[in-house]
Amino acid sequence: MVLISAHRCGAGDDPASQNGLHALEHSLSLRSAAGGVDYVEFDVRRLTDGTLVVTHDEPGDGVELLPYASVLERLAGRAGAHIDLKAEGYEIEATEGALRVIPADRIVVTTGSVIGARRLRDWADLHGHPIRVGLSTGTSLSGLPPLRALVSLRRQLFPWRRYAAARADVLCAHHVLAAITLRRLAARRGLDLLVWTVDDTRLLRWWLRPGRAWMVTTNHPARALDVRAPERMPS
Repeated sequence: MVLISAHRCGAGDDPASQNGLHALEHSLSLRSAAGGVDYVEFDVRRLTDGTLVVTHDEPGDGVELLPYASVLERLAGRAGAHIDLKAEGYEIEATEGALRVIPADRIVVTTGSVIGARRLRDWADLHGHPIRVGLSTGTSLSGLPPLRALVSLRRQLFPWRRYAAARADVLCAHHVLAAITLRRLAARRGLDLLVWTVDDTRLLRWWLRPGRAWMVTTNHPARALDVRAPERMPS
């Protein structure tokens, strides 16, 4: 069964549940014939004073900052933690905090930094923590000159040097890139495939078929759970 990770805490399902801990509870309360969400994805940033917070947007006026520890406590025993780091340098600190309340096999940490992913993978192996470490690929080409855009696209479609350097065990890719090349290449290299961000019902039906991916991240977890229900899955 393909796992479901609720991105932005299911904001797309309920306009009244778009922010804060209420949004987190909204995602955790979702249930269907296929059970509830398997993971909740949240962005973790470190403030200038060293505090770890959960926020989708850059900290600033009007941006809600959730205490990282509070989010982890809400998840404990209810769903896995899909921790997306928005910078490097605090990978181990963030993971140690998660390990205090969530089993290691229910933690996946993703980052766009090769250095950060390698640092975390080496640390986790040294201490025997069976967490998953994912390296993200798939950045916008908008505004780039044609040649730079072509080079960037090639790197995204064939990122194996980056993955070898990072020692990541999860390939995190935009669903378009995954469909073009990365799904097949991840399978060849024995990497779990985490696909983001899939919201369209038709795409959810495709990606949630067993064997297509390890996990799908979506802004519409209720919709994804309905699609994944046993009676909806093709035989």
